[in-house]
Order: sequence, then structure tokens, then C-alpha cells
Amino acid sequence: MNRDEMLNAIRTRMPEKRYVHTLGVMDTAIRLASVYDEVEKDAEIAAILHDVVKYADRDWMKQTIIDQQMDPNLLLFHHELWHAPVGAYVAQYEFGVTNQNVLNAIRYHTTGRAHMGTLEKIIFCADMIEPNRQFPGVDELRQHDEQGLDALTKLCVKRSIQYLVQKNQPVYPDSIHCYNDLVTRKENE
Repeated sequence: MNRDEMLNAIRTRMPEKRYVHTLGVMDTAIRLASVYDEVEKDAEIAAILHDVVKYADRDWMKQTIIDQQMDPNLLLFHHELWHAPVGAYVAQYEFGVTNQNVLNAIRYHTTGRAHMGTLEKIIFCADMIEPNRQFPGVDELRQHDEQGLDALTKLCVKRSIQYLVQKNQPVYPDSIHCYNDLVTRKENE
């Protein structure tokens, strides 16, 4: 499936505002891939499909998590997290994506995780800093996008954790592990 076919296929699955966001993530991810020596086509595919099931039926996503034996702890956290792992499943079985780097970039784009690969970091960050995002602090994050991918990823996951803490929401363990990995890696270098 080429880029236009993929974009047409996802456009019907989301509101126009989310589609515009997806285009912004795609452009940002391709730019970051060129800066950080990642395969641009992989960044493009992961970005296009990262929110493929964001607006899918919650009961269906819950059942998919159970049926596909995904981490059952997902069901203990806000349903907003579900679209990432279920999206990776749909990318593989509906869109034919077999590249594990692309699938992991989709799977972990909401939480991050310890030992993220370059493509995972690119999609995680692009999702947060794409030009259509508007939240307090986003401009500061955008200013750091050329200071190193690890530094940007650390700032993005820190921002995500702080947001959840401010909203009195639980933080999925992968996000904590992601932050700790990035902080300890930097300290040990």
C-alpha cells in the first residue's frame, strides 16, 4: 500500500482534526528521520498509522487486548492508551506492516518504554511536537528537537508524566521506565 492509499484508508477512521494531526506527525517524523539517520519511509508509515484506531470502539479494543494477549495491565489504565498497542496489531494484520521497528513505534507512541529504538523515539516525539499541537510548553519542546533525540525524548516523556500527575491520573509503568532509562543512560555516559 502506498502513501496515498494508506492516507485515504485512515482518513475515514478519524475526525478531520485528527487527520490533520496525523499529517503533521508524518511531516515531523520524516524530518526527524532525516536528521537522526532513520529510514524515512519507516517513519512515514509509522506516523500515518500511529492513530489508526484512536477512534475505534472501546469494547472492541478491550476485546482485542484480551484476545491478542497483550499486556493485561493496559486494561487497568485509561482507555486512551489502548489505541497504541491495538493500532500496532491493526497495522500488522490489516495494513500488512511486518517491520518490527515500525510496529514498535506505533505500539509505544503514547507511553514510550525503556530501551526505545530511534524510530520509536521519533514517532513518540513527533506525536507531541507536530505543528498542530497546542499546549503549554510545546514551543519549548520544539526548540529542543535539534539538541539530540534522547534529550528531546526525555523532555517529551517528562512532560507527559507531569501532565498525568497534574491531572491526578496514574502513569503507565512503561513511561516511568522510559524516563528512568533516558536519565540513567545520560548519567552513565
